[in-house]
Amino acid sequence: MVNGYKPSSLQEALEIRNAHDVVPYAGGTDLMVEDRKGVSYLFLNKLQELKEIRVDEEYIRIGAAVTFTEALASDLVPQLMKEAVSRIAAPAIRNAGTFGGNIGNGSAKADSVLIDFVADAKVRLVSVEGERIVDIDQFYQGRKQLDLRSNELIAEILLPKEGLDNYYYKKVGGRNALAISRVSFAGLIVIKENHIEKIAAAFGAVAGTVLRYRDLEDMLTGRTLEEARQMKPEILRLYSERMELTRGRVSAEYRKKVCMNLLDDFLTDKGFG
Repeated sequence: MVNGYKPSSLQEALEIRNAHDVVPYAGGTDLMVEDRKGVSYLFLNKLQELKEIRVDEEYIRIGAAVTFTEALASDLVPQLMKEAVSRIAAPAIRNAGTFGGNIGNGSAKADSVLIDFVADAKVRLVSVEGERIVDIDQFYQGRKQLDLRSNELIAEILLPKEGLDNYYYKKVGGRNALAISRVSFAGLIVIKENHIEKIAAAFGAVAGTVLRYRDLEDMLTGRTLEEARQMKPEILRLYSERMELTRGRVSAEYRKKVCMNLLDDFLTDKGFG
């Protein structure tokens, strides 16, 4: 028998989280494979406050208990995010798995987290003391290491409303959607009047956290496409020098080669020649 608490409101959940040593549980798709004897769970999957997808002036706000299937059916969720979560496991997992759980697992292989990184998403954290909004790259501090206090819950993922349309996304795995990523890549670019207003490139499943090199992106920001084409060989060289990957099911050398091929293809696809 599973021990746990079933709060009827977010406020009640926060009070329980503050008073007891509990493991938050929404879809449970990751927790199911772990041996956690004697653990008490805090069941959040029925809390309406965590199941909403809404839009405000700046952000698309995805509740932590929103499932991937629910996101795929929503007109509010950006197509880039849908591309990523549509490749998560099988339909049964997408029906149960949640955005909060995908982030809370602390894995750089998490499909939605790659998109959070490349999009400059933020995470809204709540507790009985109030709330904090943390940049995703600050929330992830390493493999299985999160800036999440013992009395906090993940409430929402905040995706910027603008700048997500011109994207590139690839997931490389052993068995397509059923596979855990060996390498995943997402790129975004915003071009206005032939100048690069913003560019972002993120690599997942290759290190302890999602990799993104903002200083290299800054080298291209403000450049014309022609200038960027001329800089492409140098940019690729700098990325190759910077990338230090962990060994996974395949060698780090192979994964690095895949990463560089994906980055090259992204730049070519977006007009860098």
